[in-house]
Amino acid sequence: MSRSRPRPRTRTVVAALLGALSLSACGTPEAKPPALASGAQKGTVVASGGEVTGGGLTPGLSDSISTLADKGRIRGAESAKVWLIEVSDFQCPFCKRWHDESFAALDREYVQTGKARVAYINYPIARIHPNARAASEAAMCSSVQSRFWQMHDALFETQARWAPMPDPMPVFDSLAVAAGVNPTAWRSCMTTHATIPLIDADRDRWGQAGVNSTPSFFVANRGLVGAYPTDSFRVVLDSAIAAQAKGAR
Repeated sequence: MSRSRPRPRTRTVVAALLGALSLSACGTPEAKPPALASGAQKGTVVASGGEVTGGGLTPGLSDSISTLADKGRIRGAESAKVWLIEVSDFQCPFCKRWHDESFAALDREYVQTGKARVAYINYPIARIHPNARAASEAAMCSSVQSRFWQMHDALFETQARWAPMPDPMPVFDSLAVAAGVNPTAWRSCMTTHATIPLIDADRDRWGQAGVNSTPSFFVANRGLVGAYPTDSFRVVLDSAIAAQAKGAR
């Protein structure tokens, strides 16, 4: 009797990752329930690279503040064809877990080597994280000055400090200064809430694409929900890079 050939391990892992909803995520019931599937399958998200125009993620921006903030949250070589889109909430503990356990390794192995680009999407869940929206503002006002990723790291690293505070602004201010921003311009951006339209556009757009919890990720139009281990992202990224290389031949 002939034996059926075993399925390749990579395909099995990928299928499991893309089909499962991880419990290691911060959720919000008012968002659409489909776990990323509709937007990802229809190709309506920027993870494919098809909607990334003018160096930014969000189409139709008309003001210089939003345009600079939009471009500043993209990391990696423009020649990279594969995207890792991080949909996140700075106050979510699972987003911090992913940052602490996976971000640096993936950045070193895929972004710094030119294999992939990474971009951050704001999805603050204010209902359960009252300081998350202000944290997004702090990061995006830093992004206007090309200091987004320094602030991104600082916010996650100090989350336990500012998350329970009635007013986290003094902490955000000190983090921004340490990140290298021009303090006067950053404070003006914060007091005028200049980046709120972009933050709200992020949440609305990606909520419509099916996001309902953080962290959520898109890799080449495939969705993952939750703080998966680093090896899981390596599997999905390697698969996307190989598929892209094959299609380019």
